[in-house]
Amino acid sequence: MWHVHGSWTTAFVQGPHTYLVPVTPDRGPDGLGRARTWDWPESVVEVPPERLRDEDIDLVILQRPHELDLVDRWLGRRPPLVYLEHNAPDGDVPRTRHPAADVPGVTLVHVTHFNRLMWDAGPTHSTVVEHGIVDPGHRWTGELERAAVVVNEPIRRGRTTGTDLLPVFSRAAPLDVFGMRTEGLAEHLGVDPGRCRTRDVPQSELHTELARRRVYVHPVRWTSLGLSLLEAMHLGMPVVALATTEVTEAVPPGAGAVSNRIDVLTDAVRDFLADPPHARAVGEAARAAALAHYGLPRFLDDWERLLKEVTR
Repeated sequence: MWHVHGSWTTAFVQGPHTYLVPVTPDRGPDGLGRARTWDWPESVVEVPPERLRDEDIDLVILQRPHELDLVDRWLGRRPPLVYLEHNAPDGDVPRTRHPAADVPGVTLVHVTHFNRLMWDAGPTHSTVVEHGIVDPGHRWTGELERAAVVVNEPIRRGRTTGTDLLPVFSRAAPLDVFGMRTEGLAEHLGVDPGRCRTRDVPQSELHTELARRRVYVHPVRWTSLGLSLLEAMHLGMPVVALATTEVTEAVPPGAGAVSNRIDVLTDAVRDFLADPPHARAVGEAARAAALAHYGLPRFLDDWERLLKEVTR
């Protein structure tokens, strides 16, 4: 499998197998090798592409359309194939054909039931293995009367990630926006930089920094279920999120505020800021829900059943 999605892979490689990840001299997109910012076990092994033909490979996990061509060129054969789709479809969604829809013998795996519903997989066998999270522990302190947001490239991604909604949320609470390429966000949005600070912190520090904020805000309109939302819940943070894609399944009543009414969401942010005991109680409910639904044991068990089925 290729190192494509670090957070997801961190959970997946906690299983009982040996995981081969291609590595190239430039550590480019097709050869990142082992993660440098996540804690991966020694069972994740870097292999240069020219050595893959000699490896005893039971199964290949694809995550991008061009990887099938890499399999043919680098392995010279096709072991059993699983195509893991991380994302919801873009474009003309009701007519979005998945790139694995016509690949013989592949099993298509979605990370949410919403995504499976929205992608057109044609005759390809498709299933769902919902996310799992390596539990970071209950870290919420809420000591800072600010709201946390996690988004990469908010300026480029715009309305998809709800970047245009941040000025509205910044009037309800000062925001700390964590993620890559967030520089200049306040100026881009025309808001006071003190009400919309940005930070790109190492992965090892992110959970601690998030948990110091009073509430987590998830303004995303259209994407797959964000792992940052599930991680915030694991941390014991109360969450405020748009009721889009899989969020309504992930955040049950009592674990946060979920709505498509912006006034309801901003009122909830103000309430959490003003009432730390309430924020703590809701955050504890969020953590309990996340552990029950997105805990690592369930995730690894689901994948183990699927891998055995595909390789059999």
